[in-house]
Amino acid sequence: MNIPEEISAHFAAGTLIAAIAQDFSSKEVLMVAWMNQEALEKTLQTGNVTYWSRSRNQLWVKGESSGHTQRLISIRYDCDGDALLLEVDQTGAACHTGERSCFYREIGIDA
Repeated sequence: MNIPEEISAHFAAGTLIAAIAQDFSSKEVLMVAWMNQEALEKTLQTGNVTYWSRSRNQLWVKGESSGHTQRLISIRYDCDGDALLLEVDQTGAACHTGERSCFYREIGIDA
């Protein structure tokens, strides 16, 4: 497994990286979570998306308790190496509220 240097440098500094999950077919943004090096490595090894839970301070395989899993299709990273875009095959809801996406609320714009 070859993690790019731009990403490895953030992990070496102890920084978590934002991981944006996007449905691979609809392109809908499903959720934002965090990854450390171990989470990224496990995701790449298994194909099951694994995040770092900041509230539980431990690895978290998406869907391990809910059954709402994310199968990895591809990963891209931004120009600074501090954010990942995960294209996933989502089974069930991505949001803990039961919504398909965590981005189901809108702020009105006064134009």
